[in-house]
Amino acid sequence: MVTADVIVVGGGLHGCSAALQLAKRGASVVLVEKDYIGRHASGANAGGVRQLGRVLAEIPLSVASMEMWHGIEDLVDDHCGFESHGQVKLAESEADLETCRARASALHTAGFEHEEVIDEKQLRELVPAAAPHVVGGMVSRADGAALPFRTVQAFRNKAERLGARIIEGVAVSDIRRDGRDFVAQLADGQTLSAPKLVNAAGAWAGRIAERFGEPVPLEAVAPMLMITERRAPFLKPVVGATSRTLSFKQFANGTVLIGGGYLGRAEPDTNRTILDYAKLGENARTVRDLFPVMHDARIIRCWAGIEARMADGIPVIGPSRTEDGLFHSFGYSLHGFQLGPICGSIIGELVTTGQTNLPISPFSIRRFAPSGRQSTGF
Repeated sequence: MVTADVIVVGGGLHGCSAALQLAKRGASVVLVEKDYIGRHASGANAGGVRQLGRVLAEIPLSVASMEMWHGIEDLVDDHCGFESHGQVKLAESEADLETCRARASALHTAGFEHEEVIDEKQLRELVPAAAPHVVGGMVSRADGAALPFRTVQAFRNKAERLGARIIEGVAVSDIRRDGRDFVAQLADGQTLSAPKLVNAAGAWAGRIAERFGEPVPLEAVAPMLMITERRAPFLKPVVGATSRTLSFKQFANGTVLIGGGYLGRAEPDTNRTILDYAKLGENARTVRDLFPVMHDARIIRCWAGIEARMADGIPVIGPSRTEDGLFHSFGYSLHGFQLGPICGSIIGELVTTGQTNLPISPFSIRRFAPSGRQSTGF
């Protein structure tokens, strides 16, 4: 039997970040991932590092996490491909601009200044390739993007260097409470035991929560992405749209990433995703409308990752309602990448001290009433 202070289930960015922070605080940690680190949402997303457009409850966490991103190499000994050229949301009409103004006003009232409304001239200084009909937009200048798979591997490697034990390619077949400890039985016959358990299992995390009497409205979804052939440089910020679904950026090598949350079909029990080419076509048409330079660009690859989306669109972060020693960090609903550094820190604080100074009450699992039947698979 492998014993530790903490078992972390799930080897995405949030699990690896939690393992890193726990090891940094002196805890003995064993992290178990059924596939390889970063196999699903954390390694297959668009890599957006954004404060722009977040729901109000997430903003304090996002602001704190952005500070960590701007010192990411100090944290994980790797720059993670992080670049900060801002994130811009395009306004295609006066109605869109009014939406941007109302958003900025609401944030200013709440004490946040990072989202700035820009007119057409300012917009074209940042995004000169935008279509002629674009009239302005909104920018969060400290935002940017990183390389997802490189990032999650950097967190994994730093956690391991700090003493965390990482087990990859082995599923948790059963997990239960045995006295003061949580006992996890692995598919290869190993047994793990620890008094603390972190549920960071992504699209599979609802099964663990349900196991301990905390069913949640979690849906496994498959956000799709496309990447194009190389184009001459034309864009530095990450770009979205006010009234359309879009995430759009150009890499240093000239390739262009297109996403924004269009969904394929996720099959979490088989690790498969099925692409929806009609929706990919709609995503591509949005790019064609907003960036004439992309009219003849060829798509060279499409893919989707498996992610957990909560019914209310915000994650579950914090202690269990039913089990002392159980902590949740899951359900980031297609926008958890930027929050990875700070949420790992929050879990590290909660597990080792029982408290955090950041406002996490909106993310409590207590917001969901118990319902449903117990699941047996992980």
